[in-house]
Order: sequence, then C-alpha cells, then structure tokens
Amino acid sequence: MNASSTLVTSRPDRSLTVTDRVARGLGWFSLALGAAEILAPGRLGRALGLEGKERLLQAYGGREIGAGVWALSDTPAPAIWARVAGDLVDLATLAAGLRGADDEQKRNNLVALAAVGGITLVDLLTALSLTAEQSERRGDTGRDYSDRSGFPRGVEQARGLAGQQAVPVDFQVTATAERREEALEPA
Repeated sequence: MNASSTLVTSRPDRSLTVTDRVARGLGWFSLALGAAEILAPGRLGRALGLEGKERLLQAYGGREIGAGVWALSDTPAPAIWARVAGDLVDLATLAAGLRGADDEQKRNNLVALAAVGGITLVDLLTALSLTAEQSERRGDTGRDYSDRSGFPRGVEQARGLAGQQAVPVDFQVTATAERREEALEPA
C-alpha cells in the first residue's frame, strides 16, 4: 500500500482524485509562499518595487498560510476559492508595484505577475472542479427531472401501445391442467 492511499478524506467511498491531489499541492505551496512572505517581506518588497509595504506582504503571508492549512483539510474547495480571491488581490498589488519601480524591479514584477496569473488559472480550475465534484456527491446537478417520465408521449400512452400488441408465441405460457384448477379455486 502506498502512502497516498492512506490519506484521510471526507469521502471514504473512494480515494483521492487528481483534483484532490492538486488542491493538496496548492495547500503546500501556500504554506511555503506564506512563510517566505512573513519571514522576508523586505527582500520581496525591494525585488518587486513594493518598498514600504512590508506589513502588507506579511499580512498576505498570513492569508496564504491560512489558505494552505485549510486546503490540506478534507474540504479544500472553500480554501481554493479563497486562494483565487487572494490571487486577484496579489495581482492588483503587483500591478501597483509597477509604478515607480526601476527596470530590474519592473522585470521582477512582470515575472511575478505572470507566475501569479498562471497559479490563478490553476487555482480557478481546481476550485471549479472541486465544487463540481462536491455537487455531484450531494446530487446537486442543477437539473430537475422530477416532471419527466422518460417516455416521450407519456406513461399512459406507452402502456396503451404495449397492451394493444399481440403477445408473441414465444412469450405465451400454455396453461396446464394444474394451473387452470388453481385459477378456479377461491382464495
């Protein structure tokens, strides 16, 4: 048995899906990124043209760590949606860092914007997939078929057509003397 098959999940009826594994990977990534933002905000700020925003970067680090821990839980979908929202905030902050930045900071910032844009796409696709899986498990498909029978012209007409057809000889049961007597006996 491999180690990944022993992971606890809220779905005891099946193993982790690819999406579950991606969500866990995003959780670990959040923990690492959050630690870097908390431990080295000045270095990050200087590299990205965000000098003077060290406390903001540390707050973002706390947000990342919280999302990371939550993503490692057995219900990661809300955490991944929180990551999507955080990514949008990060993109706006990085875009603001482009103003007044020198050439090296702009280059670093553009690389960071591309990286955050890519991870935002991964977060969004993972969140959508987790939400869809969760809805399927609950039976929430968004569709209501309770008014449908499966028969295009209705159940009664289908029964009527079946009753009008002759029973094929292969399906007919020849009554034996015993069956005739049983049918005649009062119950």
